[in-house]
Amino acid sequence: MKVKFRNNKLEKCFCEYKQAVREFGDQVARKYIQRIKLIQAASNLDDLMELPGLRCHPLKGDRKGQYAVKLTGFYRLIFTLEGEFLNISMIEEVSKHYDD
Repeated sequence: MKVKFRNNKLEKCFCEYKQAVREFGDQVARKYIQRIKLIQAASNLDDLMELPGLRCHPLKGDRKGQYAVKLTGFYRLIFTLEGEFLNISMIEEVSKHYDD
């Protein structure tokens, strides 16, 4: 899949590991970059859904139309699909699941 980023901060964190560590911490930064590379390597959403460690799933409620993959225990990467064949992934945000 082709990957786009909702904002420059997310793209910079993908391109520059040190920036990702500053934003998210070491563990989340490593997983963030790794997960985006997996999304890029996938040919479609079904490929991502089949990888058990990702826990790729559609979101509900206000986030209907978005998908999430697990980064760490509480952190997830949220993305949407675009394009004629849903072959472009838009990285939306890194979210702390169940944020207090």
